[in-house]
This record gives sequence, structure tokens and C-alpha cells, in this order.
Amino acid sequence: MGIPCDDVVIIRRSEREADGEPSVITVNCPDKTGLGCDLCRIILFFGLSIVRGDVSTDGKWCYIIFWVVGTPNTRWRLLEKRLVDACPSCSSASTIAFYRSELRPPKPPDVFLIKIRCCDRRGLLYDLTSVLCELELVIKRVKVSTTPDGKVMDLFFVTDTRELLHTTKRQEDACNELRSVIGDSILGCEIEMVGPEITACSQSPPSFLPSAITTEYVFQRKTPSTNPGGLLTSKSVSIKMDNMLSPAHTLVQISCQDHKGLLYDVMRTLKDYNIQVSYGRFCQKQRRNCELDLFIMQADGKKIVAPSKQQALSARLEAELLQPLRVAVISRGPDTELLVANPVELSGKGRPLVFYDITHALQMLKTGIFSAEIGRHMIGDREWEVYRILLDEGEGQLTPREKIEEEVWKMLMGWN
Repeated sequence: MGIPCDDVVIIRRSEREADGEPSVITVNCPDKTGLGCDLCRIILFFGLSIVRGDVSTDGKWCYIIFWVVGTPNTRWRLLEKRLVDACPSCSSASTIAFYRSELRPPKPPDVFLIKIRCCDRRGLLYDLTSVLCELELVIKRVKVSTTPDGKVMDLFFVTDTRELLHTTKRQEDACNELRSVIGDSILGCEIEMVGPEITACSQSPPSFLPSAITTEYVFQRKTPSTNPGGLLTSKSVSIKMDNMLSPAHTLVQISCQDHKGLLYDVMRTLKDYNIQVSYGRFCQKQRRNCELDLFIMQADGKKIVAPSKQQALSARLEAELLQPLRVAVISRGPDTELLVANPVELSGKGRPLVFYDITHALQMLKTGIFSAEIGRHMIGDREWEVYRILLDEGEGQLTPREKIEEEVWKMLMGWN
């Protein structure tokens, strides 16, 4: 028995979208640990902001409501399909599926290489990234290089959300869309499937990232006391845990500054800890403040009682909410390099639209990109997705490095 597939996800669009009134997404399906994270990630991928949320489950079936603010270009029908695809089938409602690393899908998605050769121009990489996002192609790695004569070779390693990029028609459609953006300056566009060695997450050796970068610039968390301007960190986060209010659950109360993907950051942290949210409520307050109340339990169905476990979870949540991404602009010899890093889920998924936001911010700053690389690296006990952008500062008045750092950070956090 189950509900019709048409009722798994229901989207009620607001009649006053232009005035900022939120639309409502209702999800009614079997539960699994990490479902909230997966749904929030999809919503973030489509560029929506969650302003309120309500989650409840009996351990087998869950009911989730998201109040979201979209854009005039939001593809609602496609969003609904992607959310339905992420929900467990009705036949799985007999037992709750807790997330474990050994339960990952055995076969990773196919990876394709898109080679684009063209003449360089300001904002080109942002335009290409926008098209790839519209085509639902997820950028896994990228390598961009510029030759002295102004030619560009862009290599995008992507996966296809629609799982159709192996077909001739899908490849032709993608190349045609890219050609329409580049125009007459395009010299070639090719798409091919790459071997399994490219699909591995951490192919680059650890030495690829200099130790000064991994410690001093990117992975050493800055605090408000050392950074009074607050450019690289959110405001203070308050996390409280209570085991007295509920006989079966630990209550986690979070008060913090809102940012793009906030609910995703909380849910992916709980997913990585294999923690189930039985009931939760999220609401956005005035002046970018928000509050979350989450009733949670461990994989064994018990509260989090051990002080060491409570402290570890609180510390990780605080770190993820204070600084969900790391941004730094450093000197690379005579050149300037922009570094952006974000942690990867244990499931292997990275934060969506990071490269899009980076290129968008640089386009608004009228700052060119000479070369760009995306790689994944094991640093400590975590895997990180690291974006290295060598800036083309050109001639004339240069944008101050502090300004670049600030504007990229604001774009990533949704504070523009």
C-alpha cells in the first residue's frame, strides 16, 4: 500500500512570487536517514532559498514541507521530478534505511569530458557554467587554460543528471547550447565519455596543494575575533542540546545567521553522522537570523547521551554554520589566486553551484580568469572540493584582493 506517485511531491506555487511570497513544496514518502539532506541539496541546485521548513516522521513514513522562494526562471516541473526521484519507493516503508558508507550505490554515474576551444573574452567561463547548469550537467572537475594568443581550452568533467549524455542527441543539444553562447569565436566543441580513472574522487596527490594553502589560508578556520569585518565567517552560532524534553529524542536548538544552503549544511552534517531527524522545524527571522529545533536520534534509535558525542556533533555543526565554505585570495608568485574549498558529503556529493557562484561574482567584479582547476583532496579525516582560480588581472586599475574575497564570499553565502 502507498500513496500515488503523483502525490509524493506536491508544489503549490505562490500567486505573488514577484512580491517574494514563498511557494510550498510538500513531500510525503517513506523515510530514510539523509532524505532531508538529499532534498535540500536538490532545492539548492535549482537556486531556491528555503525560508521555512517542517519535518516529521514516525520512523517509517515522513512528511516534509518546505517554503521556498524561487526566481522567474525556476523550472518547477523539473524540480518536482528530481525531488520525486530522490524519494524512496513506497515498498521501502517497512523499515527505515539508515545511511552507511557501505550502502552507497555500487556504480558511480558516468563521467563525460566536454572540450571547448574558443577565443577568450570577459565573462566567458560564467556564461559556459550557466549553460551547463541549465542543461543539468554537474561539474565534477574543470581545467581552464589560456594561451598567449588569447585562445582558451576549457575542459569540463561532468555527470548528467538526466543520464542521457551518452546519446548523440543529448550531446548535439549540449554543444548547440554552448555554441549559441560562445558565438562565432568557438573553434570546437567535443563530448566524450572518460574512463573510470577520472571518476575517482581524489586522483591528485596531496602535494598538489601546498601545505601553506591547506593550513594557513583555507583550512584554518578564522574566528570573528581575528576577523572583525566578518567577511570570511558567519556571525556567532548558538547550539543547545536537551535530553529532558523528550523521552526518546535529543533536542537540538540552533540559532544562527542565515545563508544560502543553511538547511542543507545542517542536514548533510547529520547525514554524515548517521543521525535521524524525527521532527524538525526551521524558520527565518528578521535580519538574516534563523532558528532550528530538531528532535534527533542515533542509528540505534537512542538519544545522544554521551557528552563526548554531544560535544563532537555540536562542534561540527558550529564549524559548518560559521564557515560552510573557505575563501581566500593569495599570492602565487607574481600572480593572484582565488581559493575556495568546501567539504564533501560522505556519500561523495559536493555542494552544488559553487563554481557558478564563483564565476558570477568575478564577472560582476569584471575580473578575468586565466586558468581554473577543481580537485578533491583528503585533508585530515575529510574530503574537500577545492577550487583554484588564477585571476587575469590584465591592465589598468586592479580590484583589491580584499574586495574579491569579500564579493565571492557574499555570492556563495547568498548575501548579495
